[in-house]
Amino acid sequence: MIRHIVFFSARDKDNVEAIVSGLWKLGEIPHSTVFEVMKNTKTDPISDEIDVVVYAEFKDAEALAAYKAHPTYAATTALVRPMRELRISADVVSTL
Repeated sequence: MIRHIVFFSARDKDNVEAIVSGLWKLGEIPHSTVFEVMKNTKTDPISDEIDVVVYAEFKDAEALAAYKAHPTYAATTALVRPMRELRISADVVSTL
């Protein structure tokens, strides 16, 4: 299983809800087994840069590649990219 975690910061904090709404469209792509979009609670006293987190799980690398190749992925990226400042992505393999 691959856990795909992506952190976003909004260029303008007024766009956080639009980013969340836009990113939820990625959940329509059929290749993930788990898909969530969450606003960061910002309870960590050291770091508050991250506004939105995407968490998804994929059966394998092929499923993740198919997800990223889906037309909805490209359309969502085009929608969200102008509103975001920072995007950090991590893909981790889990044996659990």
